[in-house]
Amino acid sequence: MNEIADSMGIDTLVENIMDSYQNDGGINKAGAENFPNRENVVSVIRELQSLIYPGFTTAEEIDGDNLKYITGQKVNRIISILTKEIKKALVYKASQHDENSKVQNSHCFSLAEKTAVALIQEIPEIRRMVKLDTIAAYNGDPAAQSGEEVIVSYPGLEAIIVHRLAHFLHGCGVPVIPRIMSEYIHGKTGIDIHPGATIGESFFIDHGTGVVIGETTVIGKNVKIYQGVTLGALSVKKSLQNSKRHPTIEDDVTIYANATILGGETVIGKGSVIGGNSWITESVSNAKK
Repeated sequence: MNEIADSMGIDTLVENIMDSYQNDGGINKAGAENFPNRENVVSVIRELQSLIYPGFTTAEEIDGDNLKYITGQKVNRIISILTKEIKKALVYKASQHDENSKVQNSHCFSLAEKTAVALIQEIPEIRRMVKLDTIAAYNGDPAAQSGEEVIVSYPGLEAIIVHRLAHFLHGCGVPVIPRIMSEYIHGKTGIDIHPGATIGESFFIDHGTGVVIGETTVIGKNVKIYQGVTLGALSVKKSLQNSKRHPTIEDDVTIYANATILGGETVIGKGSVIGGNSWITESVSNAKK
């Protein structure tokens, strides 16, 4: 292989690649008008996860004396990295909408920093909701031995934690970054939750692999779903981009494995139980309620 490279010349090989960059694009430079960096966003996800449940997800020695110091370090790192990445996302979006406009970097930086700080301010509320999700997983799975076991080993909870963080940023109008977050955890857990989906308290995904929850899904409180469940759209036409395309799941619903529920007007009524392998495109009510 080295002989082949020598015969062609390293310079020639490099020039061919440079020509490809010139002709085909696909380069994310460090400038302000480029996409956020995925690795930086993933590093923020990991920091945020360790902020939610310190000592469980990262190799760190925590005791009563150093917890405040470690928390301060994490908060500073998160705000610093996330501000830069949100700024890039905002500037890029603005430049894409109007190529002739001169995007005010200082304005985007200020907005990005405020958003990063707002996420940190929201952490206590997110932790409250995640605690309820953890309890729901423990109570809903006879195999769970403790809440701590759920925290360190259940992919459903990990996906929900990242979703709650991404959903907050999505609600703040942050482009791109919430999708990077959701697709990172999708690749890790097999659970695909669009950051736009609205999910209530005490949500439990059991097993989790193959779960898909679409952008305009609304899920109430105390909902439990199993592996392979799809909460999707009846149509994927681009013209429906700004409409409600995904179902509403009311409180206290259980959806068993591989059920598919489609459509923005489809409502699964409070207390309903959806059997495995069901295909549902119309609303369902619980006759017992």
